[in-house]
Amino acid sequence: MIEAHRERRDAAPHRGVGWRALEALASLKLTLAILVALGAGIVVAYLSAAPTTWALVVPLAAFAANLLAAVATNRVFRRKTSLLIFHLALIALILLIAAGRLTYLKGQLELAEGEVFDGQLTQEESGPWHPHRLNTLRFSNEGFTISYAKGVRRGATRNRVAWTAPDGSMQRAVIGDQDPLILSGYRFYTSHNKGFAPTFTWHPVTGAAPVTGTVHLPAYPLHEHKQALEWVPPNSRMPLWVMLQFDEVILDPAQPSEFRLPSKHLIVVRAGEERYELKPGERVRLAEGVLEYKGLRSWMGYTVFYDFTLPWLLATCLLAVLSLGWHFWSKFSARPWDGQPGGTD
Repeated sequence: MIEAHRERRDAAPHRGVGWRALEALASLKLTLAILVALGAGIVVAYLSAAPTTWALVVPLAAFAANLLAAVATNRVFRRKTSLLIFHLALIALILLIAAGRLTYLKGQLELAEGEVFDGQLTQEESGPWHPHRLNTLRFSNEGFTISYAKGVRRGATRNRVAWTAPDGSMQRAVIGDQDPLILSGYRFYTSHNKGFAPTFTWHPVTGAAPVTGTVHLPAYPLHEHKQALEWVPPNSRMPLWVMLQFDEVILDPAQPSEFRLPSKHLIVVRAGEERYELKPGERVRLAEGVLEYKGLRSWMGYTVFYDFTLPWLLATCLLAVLSLGWHFWSKFSARPWDGQPGGTD
């Protein structure tokens, strides 16, 4: 008995400073402290308008190191393969979440009908390690339809888009609020924001080349009675106030309807004390150039999302669930479920 005990003691690994540090890293007290820090980071991220990536990434990395140390110092994981796989999957899951926070992107953009996305966003939030490949992507908005039920209850958005595939072929698809266009890992969804976009050509008095572009009026029908804004033409310092004026009802609350352009409309332009009314094809001479009204189009708002970890997160979650199921199946199948000894009748 004494000899056997001595053999087991001699066979035990030498526990030096490194081993004791590993055991300290695997401490349950440290686990509790990390979870508290992670909870605080989540609260800060929820309440703060400023980027809070590191408030989440640091506790997540510490949690992964804590779990990895627990796996390394606890021999039960080496005896039970299912538990080992589950905890390794859990560590991978935590690291993937941290990587996702470091590389994610959320943004918004607007495109008028017929306009091509040029890689620029109107709003952007991203992790510090995001690769920023949006400037290489192009797609065009080919128009959309949105049906409304009685009471102006919005239905599904069907937005036609086109883009050039890597092989040079032209591709087309219909996307919506739940069906994205996916380009190089970026997912483009339609949003509830859309409206009217008057198109102008500005001819500067300096002789510079004319510039054609759109002015995106406030979202419709959210700002139904505020279809006006102020803007400054290219190569000009003169602010212009423009307003879309029409009388017909586009979205009737009393019956089903569909978003569309008004059949008759005017564009009201104010430059200083002067006021002008323009129909499509008309122009007005101003102090710094000639403003030509080309016509009315619609614009669509998009949300863009990037997170390369999503498919890996799904695979890791499935692995964790399967390994945990394997563990409990092995545990309970070792004896009959009813607690009675096995046998035959």
